[in-house]
Amino acid sequence: MKKAANTSCENCVSRAEGIFCDMDMPELDEISHHKINNTYKKGQTLFVQGNHPFGLYCISKGNIKLTKTGPDGKETIVRIAHGGDILGHRSLFTDDNYTATATAMEDTEVCFIDKKFILKVIERNPTVALNIINKLSRDMGQAEKKLSSLHQKNVRERLAELILSLKATHGTKDTSGRWKIDLKLTREEMATMIGTANETLIRFMSEFKEAGIIEQEGKTIFITDEEELLNWANINY
Repeated sequence: MKKAANTSCENCVSRAEGIFCDMDMPELDEISHHKINNTYKKGQTLFVQGNHPFGLYCISKGNIKLTKTGPDGKETIVRIAHGGDILGHRSLFTDDNYTATATAMEDTEVCFIDKKFILKVIERNPTVALNIINKLSRDMGQAEKKLSSLHQKNVRERLAELILSLKATHGTKDTSGRWKIDLKLTREEMATMIGTANETLIRFMSEFKEAGIIEQEGKTIFITDEEELLNWANINY
């Protein structure tokens, strides 16, 4: 981790997606003076499962994976957070330790705000509290959706659903009209996200490519037939 120069919340590239998007300039300036800007290199951790939380992390730029380690030592990716997302917000209202480990997937810029100050901000600004509640609600919804998928869908459907989910959060259209997923995941990471073995994931990825639904260049996935991918995912968007 490297401490970066403090940049104003006003100029944050992800401000519109964050919890402070509705705040006035004087309030944003106050937060800018209290926060700490850090840059994390790929593979560096922000916090570790089981540790005591001290505040709120706001992601300005980059991607962070949240992993949970079970009693057997097996690691599972529970969520991928990106610019505009916050981490540690659940602990603001509880005394629980972190339930997952946060690791940078690339060079990532993150702002840290200590718990005491952010709670004061919430007390004075109901919109910030509502935005945090909205984040918590969406996190809960995604967790319920993932649990349901793991129990009710087969691997093919779960993989198709994962690719569509990544398209929603990290998708951009290229000049040929394909959806490019601007997030490079290893086969092992994708396998843990849908609860399957690496070999099984490879087999179904090959099936998707042979069917002309996706293309792959290195670790970059392109969606070439979104309609068919929706059919294979067995969901309605």
